[in-house]
Formats: sequence, C-alpha cells, structure tokens
Amino acid sequence: MSATSIDAGGEDKWTPAMRAALAGDEAAYRRLLEEIGRSVRGMARSAFARARVGDADIEDVVQETLLAIHLKRHTWDGGPRVAPWVNAIARHKIIDAMRRRGVRRAEPIEDFEATLAAPEGEDPHTRGDVERLIRTLGPRQRDIVTSISLEGQSIAATAARLSMSEVAVRVALHRALKALAAAWRSANP
Repeated sequence: MSATSIDAGGEDKWTPAMRAALAGDEAAYRRLLEEIGRSVRGMARSAFARARVGDADIEDVVQETLLAIHLKRHTWDGGPRVAPWVNAIARHKIIDAMRRRGVRRAEPIEDFEATLAAPEGEDPHTRGDVERLIRTLGPRQRDIVTSISLEGQSIAATAARLSMSEVAVRVALHRALKALAAAWRSANP
C-alpha cells in the first residue's frame, strides 16, 4: 500500500460490495465501510509519516472520508472499479487535514542552492515588452497601470492624484489589464 493510493488488493471485494450496498444490502455496506476505513487509515498514516507530522488526525481523516463516501455514494459511476473513486476522496481528505494543520512540504536547499542562483538582474527584453504593451493603452489607462502595477502606488493614492474615485480607478485598472492581456495574446499567438 502506498501513501497516495489505496491497496488494490481489496478492490475486487469493494466493487461488488458497493453495488450491493447501492442496491440496499446494509450488511455489505457495513463491511465495505469497515474495509475502506482500514485502508484509508493506512493511507493516512503513511502520508502523515512522510510529511513528518503526528498521527492525531488520522481517525478524523478516516471518519471524514467515510462520511464523504456515504454522502456521495450516488456519484460513483458504477464502473468496474470503485477503488479509484475511494482513493480520490481519501487523498483529498488527507490533503485537507494537512492544510488545516498548516503542513507545508519543504525541501532543504543547502545542497544545491548554487545551482538555483537567481538571475543577476531584470531581463531587459521583458521590460521592453511590458513598455511596448503599455504604450497600446490610452493615456489615462497607461497612467493607472504604471502607477499601480509598476510603481506600486495604492489605488487610493492613484485615485487622489488623478482626481478619480477609487472605484473608477479599479474599473479602469481592470479594463486596462484586460486590454493588455488581449494585446499580449495577439502579439504572442
């Protein structure tokens, strides 16, 4: 069993059990949820160990997964395999639990930081492309985009300088950025 997927060994029993459960067989449904619970528990334990976090949330993940399966069982397409559907639900519940705990995957870069050196400066071609695109805008839009996006001025400061309302500046900025995106797409098909 891997941490990212459920053991396919139980899958042969799961698919007929899911079909029986959907047909109203409560005993088959109970057995199915017990087997899925064991598999999800192992999957969560493995994922939490790889992320180097404690296993306090494992039972929560199992319960959330089983509840999601119960509530969404009608969405299973009835295909030949139920395990991929269960696996997707479990994987999302594990990810949700890790997000709630604030788990972020981090890799130490000390061993290879020299190969990740940042470029010395700004690419002159990029600056020229941006300036060329901005020149396609009207004077008011060009002033707003330059002020906010390039110079880092706030919307309030830009609005005050141009004697416009903040809402009008936001609308003009949105329209200008939309026009820039269209101009860039036409220049770079």
